Amino acid sequence: MTNTPLGILLKEVQECRHCEAHLPLGPRPVVQAESSARLLIIGQAPGTRVHETGIPWNDPSGDRLREWLQMGKERFYDPAQVAIMPMGFCYPGRGSSGDLPPRPECAPKWHAAIKSHLPNVELTLLIGDYAQRYYLEGKPKTLTETVKANANWSPDFIALPHPSPRNNLWLRKNPWFDAESLPILRKRIDQLFL
Repeated sequence: MTNTPLGILLKEVQECRHCEAHLPLGPRPVVQAESSARLLIIGQAPGTRVHETGIPWNDPSGDRLREWLQMGKERFYDPAQVAIMPMGFCYPGRGSSGDLPPRPECAPKWHAAIKSHLPNVELTLLIGDYAQRYYLEGKPKTLTETVKANANWSPDFIALPHPSPRNNLWLRKNPWFDAESLPILRKRIDQLFL
């Protein structure tokens, strides 16, 4: 654990301006955590709606994620139960085919320090390729192969596709995800919060 208490560390994250020059809407780091959290969700980066509200996963992607988890907003937004830490804490801007990748500075700067204050995390959801590449040693080349290989990452991690509506095609092409992966995910979530 770092010497900085979690509350002070999260305040430092909220005040971070490290890559301000690269953020078209300015910095607004989005993170939630308390040391008692048992589930850690690591996604990509906030979209514009999350940037506007400061509430993580406060968009259609979050609606689908909560549906996958079969988890209501009350539990999902309770930092004592669920910690949420994206790869990039601020909205990175828009590119030609959607939002830009998460800023590369955030995870190396903040993740280890925050995770050191989360001793009760039993499961980490790695949502999307950026989180999976950062955390999974020996990760297969494709998202599909990575999600199919979830038994390799158990019990610490479950790799998920991003729940964005932009991934509807992937979900249609991979019906095994709904049929096989989601029941396993939901069982693990139920075990965490018995």
